[in-house]
This record gives sequence, C-alpha cells and structure tokens, in this order.
Amino acid sequence: MGLLTYVLLPFLTMAHDLSGNAHTPVLADLPTLRALNIPVLAENKDAGVGYAILTPEMEAKMHKLSHSMGRCGSFEALPMNEGFQTWSVFSQLDQLQRLVEKDKAYAAVSFRTTWMVPRADIVDALAEVQANEIRNWVTWLSSFKNRYNKAPDANKHIEPFIQRLRDMTKNSLLPITIDTIDHNSTRQKSIRLRIIGSTRPDEIVVMGGHLDSIASSIFGATEIAPGADDNASGSSSLVEALRVIMTKPQPERTLEFMWYAGEESGLLGSAEIAAEYKRTAKDVVGALQLDMTLFPGSGALVIGNVQDFTSAWLREKLVAWNQTYLKVQLINDKCGYACSDHASWYKNGFATLMPFESNTRNMNKQIHTANDVISSTSNFEHSAVFAKIAVLFAMDLANSTDHQPY
Repeated sequence: MGLLTYVLLPFLTMAHDLSGNAHTPVLADLPTLRALNIPVLAENKDAGVGYAILTPEMEAKMHKLSHSMGRCGSFEALPMNEGFQTWSVFSQLDQLQRLVEKDKAYAAVSFRTTWMVPRADIVDALAEVQANEIRNWVTWLSSFKNRYNKAPDANKHIEPFIQRLRDMTKNSLLPITIDTIDHNSTRQKSIRLRIIGSTRPDEIVVMGGHLDSIASSIFGATEIAPGADDNASGSSSLVEALRVIMTKPQPERTLEFMWYAGEESGLLGSAEIAAEYKRTAKDVVGALQLDMTLFPGSGALVIGNVQDFTSAWLREKLVAWNQTYLKVQLINDKCGYACSDHASWYKNGFATLMPFESNTRNMNKQIHTANDVISSTSNFEHSAVFAKIAVLFAMDLANSTDHQPY
C-alpha cells in the first residue's frame, strides 16, 4: 500500500468563498499542485495524485502551468456529493493506488511477446483511412468560435455534429444508434454512437475524445477557442475511424464512439459516464482516448505512448499493432493524472490506452488560445495514424475474446 496522507482544512471545505465564487473539489496531479503551492488536503504519493479545493484563480493557474510543462488540465473535478466527503476521497485515492500497483506488476513481467500475424481485412481497412477526411472535419469543428462547456450556447455544435454523423452513417448496414448524454456537472452534452455487437453485445469497446474547447483565461465563455488540435483533431480522427468501420462486417462486441463534454473543466462528461458504467457493472473491455493528434512535435509519425494511468496490457497491444501494421515510432511518455478523459475510465477500473501526438514536452503550445488553428505545422497524415489506431482498436479488440488479464 502506498503512502496516503491527509490534512483537514475546514475553512477550505466550503463550496463557495465569501464573495460567492464557486470552489471545485478535485483530484489532481500532485506535482502540479505542489508547484503552485495549492493546499493539498489528501494525497497518495505513490500514485502521484492529490486532493484539493480549487478557486477559479487556482484552476486558471493549473491550466497555465500544466501547458507549460507539456500537459493538459491535470485535474478531475469531483461531484459535490463526493468531493466534500473525506471517506469518498480516501477511497478514490486508495483505488488509484491499487490500480497503479497492478499495472506496474504486470508491466514488470518481461517474457510476453508482442508478435502477431497480420490480418488481411485489417490491412485493407487501414489503407482506407484518408488524411483529407480528417482535415475536413477539423476545418468544420474549428470554425465554431469556441466549444466551451460553460458558454451560454455550450451545445451549439452538438446537434450539427450529430446530424453530420447521421448523414454519414444512414446507408450503413450495421445496427447503429446515436444519442446524447445529459450531465449533472455541465449543461453541455456528450455524444455516443453505438454499433451493436453481433455475438457479445454486452461486451463494450469504447473509443473517445473530448469535443469541447477552451481559452486559457477564466473568462473563456466569451473568448475565441477554435481548438483545432485540442481537440477537433482527436474527435475527427475518431470520425474517420468510424467512416471506415461502418463499411465492415458487424463486430462481435459492441463499439461505442464517445465525444465527451467538458473535459477542459475537469473531465466532466467522461467522469460521469465512466462512473455510471461502473455502477451498472458494464463490461467495458477497453477505453481508447484520442486527445490531440495534429501536431508532430517530436517528428512526423513519432507517436507518444502514455505510460501513466493507462493499462500495461493495452500499451503492449499498441506496441504489437505498431510492429505489425503501423510501422511508426512509438515513444514512452507520461502526462500526469487527469491529463485527459482516459483517467475517468482508469479510476473506475477499466483498461485504458492514450496515444498522443508527441511526447508531452514537445506538444502544441498554441492550445487553449485563439491560435489553435489549422496551420503550416498541422500534419493530417500524422492525425491519420490515430484514426488507424482506432480502427485497430475496433477491428482487433472488438472481434476477440481478450480481456485485461489482471
């Protein structure tokens, strides 16, 4: 068991300060909290996660410092009914510690092979991925002033996005459903597209990316945040994978494509969805997260394989898929707790995978600004690799009997 400590500061465990500004209880990347001198009320040093109460000013500082360190966000907003309950916070920190230890133990076993025989149907499907299709979707999504979850028109892009998905999938022979998911923590909705599995529909393979965007200031509702890389790129890479998959035979397991609400405000949409899936005992085989795929900061076709708060089992699969099909350069990296929505699934005990556009040190520094637009540095062939990873996730994992072995 890792080191778990806590300090109670009663004057901070209030939902609002005297001026009426809301405070947000969070689980956050512990080094980031320490660097900003934000009071840490509980921590698990081995997991690298701390519990704190953020004011709006602290939240803005978290964003700013995280970006300077090559990270995004670095905190998960907790529901008020959990965030101010000591037992719940300790339970979540303890759960994270156990999960991290299991992954470390599995990764320490070195005799497993990552070799696999290429499948002709997968090779053919990967060849169908088109970089220009991703460009078209990124161009459209980044044309919105912003997609901020706290904006007065936080859902302005949701129904048009759904309509485009309906138009794209209407002639598919697969059993496809599209719905929106309402949330308690944000007015913004998440989008879920299901392809029902043929033989094991209760086994679910999730592929997701956040659809919202944000400006660096606490006044983000009025600011320009096109979010071309963060995260129109990951969202569009998922759409391109869907375009390919919907022409293939029905998968054995159910595929769920997710476009999450409110990631930039603390993983809001994915946290509620993953917690609900755990509460209802959904059999989620794995959850892929695509967040930023457009900026080749470590070189074209050099892809980050995030090692923390992801599952060693799926990281090994990515290595095997790369050796067999993709033939790009994978670099191991870390991004800290809650750098994207995969943390929501990981915390709830589901297997996760997070490939990234570069190592975090070399990620796109224009995110969360008006300059996060398509530019000369944008590389849609680079983005296409992530669409191919999603195709592999769907065609391999959803047509196997594999489960996380630990």
